[in-house]
Amino acid sequence: MSTCLSYRCALLLLGQIVAVVMLSQLTGCASKEKAPLTVLPAPEGGNRIAANDALQLRGAPYVYGGESPSQGFDCSGLVYYVYNRQGVRLPRDTQSLARQLPAVQPEQRQPGDLLFFTTERPFSHVGIYIGGEQFVHAPSSRTGQVMVSDLRQPYWRERFIGVRRPVARYSLSLNDSDNNSCRIN
Repeated sequence: MSTCLSYRCALLLLGQIVAVVMLSQLTGCASKEKAPLTVLPAPEGGNRIAANDALQLRGAPYVYGGESPSQGFDCSGLVYYVYNRQGVRLPRDTQSLARQLPAVQPEQRQPGDLLFFTTERPFSHVGIYIGGEQFVHAPSSRTGQVMVSDLRQPYWRERFIGVRRPVARYSLSLNDSDNNSCRIN
């Protein structure tokens, strides 16, 4: 019977997660026309929701210190906004992101991982990896907007210095000591 309860709890929790994800895709401002949504294929691993959310922000204006679609974004503001929407609280600046998040080997990067670059100084620029050697970022006032760039471009390849993986502080656990309830650890 406890296995049955755990199974029902798992299904209930899964249904709630799916509903939240679907609702987050439907929210937004309907006052102006938006480009069609780009949806990445769903292979193994990574944070596809973060990668897709970042892709939807292409074309948003670059604004130093910005951290929302209404005010625009700088590089770390884009990361902060995308992950905050998922309930993952991250530091607001590139140096703190690089120091506080777990490092990942570059060859093991997955969509949603953060890519760091040396532009003015080490760890002075960050973007969100979307797969296929591409990343979304808010590069500068010169480019003026959130855009997708390729790691194979000489400028980015020469300045690339590391990968970090944002992780939620809470993990889901369906194994409870008394097997009679569902909890989020």
